[in-house]
Amino acid sequence: MTTPGSIPVAAHRNAYGDEPGEPFELSVPIEAPVAIETNGIAYAVMMATPLALEDFVTGFLMAEGLAEAHEVGEVAVHRTEDAQWGTGYVARVNLPAERLGPILERARRRVGDSSCGICGIEGVEAALRSLPPLPRASQASPQAIHRALGALAAGQELGRHTRATHAAAFCDEEGRLVALREDVGRHNALDKLVGALARANGGQCVDPSLGFIVMTSRCSYELVEKTVRAGCPLLVTISAPSDLAVRRALAAGLRLAVVARGDSMLMVDPDQRFVEGERPVILADRAERT
Repeated sequence: MTTPGSIPVAAHRNAYGDEPGEPFELSVPIEAPVAIETNGIAYAVMMATPLALEDFVTGFLMAEGLAEAHEVGEVAVHRTEDAQWGTGYVARVNLPAERLGPILERARRRVGDSSCGICGIEGVEAALRSLPPLPRASQASPQAIHRALGALAAGQELGRHTRATHAAAFCDEEGRLVALREDVGRHNALDKLVGALARANGGQCVDPSLGFIVMTSRCSYELVEKTVRAGCPLLVTISAPSDLAVRRALAAGLRLAVVARGDSMLMVDPDQRFVEGERPVILADRAERT
């Protein structure tokens, strides 16, 4: 049973062996682009769960220093539909005229200051650009993923010391650690890792298509996109994905191993596409097809 703001994903649990367990239904949160327009001016696109968007927009404008609570008028939320990517939202609100100057000045100059926003994006359509096809499918076995999880845990020196950082690791298809980077932000950790692979061994880069990435975070759509653009065919995360992360991975042919823990993981199969009404239902991969 799902709750508002989530959708069901059909999954098989894999205990790092050749046979999947019993199927079950995993609820994943909905993640959608929300374009915020103030006084008819496109200000930002944020990725959010489409619940209480009026509250979200009000709090966002206050946090940005664009308005006080009493200055935020009625927030009108409109759905947008895309045949490929699904639903987005446009939230329109009018602020007092004296607030227009700062909005105009910052709309095109603002930088992304959190993992929830998309720097420089002004419309829902631009937030979901097409991804390049991956050059090859991953040949990593469940056992290799299990080895990689052990290597990830062992390699987090800063994380063990601070208990406050994320890690991104690249392993070869046998699960052997090649490179690991840490940062307070999961996106930063992955950017560091991709850069390290490109600069490895004095300029002799590591081919990301010949291994997979393992991360200490949930599977967000941004991590999916960064992994695909790096040319890596498999992303492993210790927590669950959002619906947008799954849909973006499906579109690019990226395999996902999520909720990957010491005893089991969930494999999502990019070859399967099932739709129940308007809600996508994705069937998890069996071990022998990984």
